[in-house]
Amino acid sequence: MPVGVAAVSGPAGPLRPTPAELQQAYGRTVPDLVRPGLAVLLCGINPSLWSGAVGLHFASPSNRLWPTLHAAGWTSRRLLPHETDDILAAGLGITNLVARATARADEVTDDELRAGLAQLQALATRLRPRFVAVLGLSSYRIATGERRATVGLQCRTVGGSHAWLLPNPSGLNASWQLPRLAEAYGALREAAIASEARNGRSGSAGA
Repeated sequence: MPVGVAAVSGPAGPLRPTPAELQQAYGRTVPDLVRPGLAVLLCGINPSLWSGAVGLHFASPSNRLWPTLHAAGWTSRRLLPHETDDILAAGLGITNLVARATARADEVTDDELRAGLAQLQALATRLRPRFVAVLGLSSYRIATGERRATVGLQCRTVGGSHAWLLPNPSGLNASWQLPRLAEAYGALREAAIASEARNGRSGSAGA
């Protein structure tokens, strides 16, 4: 974990990084949050500077992943980024297509996204989650070359796991407000539960 604000926490988790600490976070990485037997491996585009500074996935307060997961039924309450044990207990893991932290997703190159897909496939092959869900339509389309891909189940696998495409929960994604995000993420939860019932395999698909 990076040295700095991540080592100093309050009741709600890591303290707010300073502007200087955010700038220092450029290029940092955040360790994958994974375990075998996941229901879903969530794959973001790349860490924000906030995440890079505190060493936690989706750590920026403007990111709507945590309220979305709660509204979709994945968690019984709104989790915080530092509650890693609870995230894993919900059957969810988190990784990124590109490891390095940047201020904006458009700072990531197309070549990095394509290379990240191969790394994601290797991780999924090792962990064998039921689903691999990429959080970001444009990045998925670039990484896979599937320019017409839409939200939902995809006609491909990633490392042997079913591929699912979800909208990016970033606060900048104004076309997807919380009710619509919850519906999309809830559809994945329903699919994970159905898959668990069919295969008799428990990955704790949500609350």
